[in-house]
Formats: sequence, structure tokens, C-alpha cells
Amino acid sequence: MTAYTATVTVRLKRGVLDPEAETTQRSLERLGFELEDLRSADRFEIDVDAESAEDATDRVDEMAERLLANPTIHDYDITVDER
Repeated sequence: MTAYTATVTVRLKRGVLDPEAETTQRSLERLGFELEDLRSADRFEIDVDAESAEDATDRVDEMAERLLANPTIHDYDITVDER
């Protein structure tokens, strides 16, 4: 077994209302920053032991599908690095 750290980034799909991002964008614009768009995201770092990076990715993908993201409204990305 090898130790891996998987990073899962979950964000709302384009077209889904993102009130947190809208509020943050307005605040940044009031501070003088010009933005084209802003989206919020959640990031999870998961330490797993697996036979390979592919096995670790498969396990974390199942976690994302079952709990971390709602596939109806979220997109997510997974990266896996050996610890």
C-alpha cells in the first residue's frame, strides 16, 4: 500500500445560483477590483492508502459521488499525489 493525498474541489455548475460568490464579487468590486466572474468552491483533502494512484482516485471519486458533491448541481475535480 502507498499513502496518497487526494484533493477534491467541488463547485456549483455554471448556471446554478451561487449567492456566496455573488456577495463576494460585489464586495470585491466595491473595493475597486474589476472582475469578470467569481465562483465559490469547497476543497477537501483526503489521505488514503491504496495500491496505486488510480485505485486512490477511484475510491475518492466514489466518496465525491456519494457524499461530497451532488452531481445534479456540482462539478468536481480530483487530483492525487503520493505522500
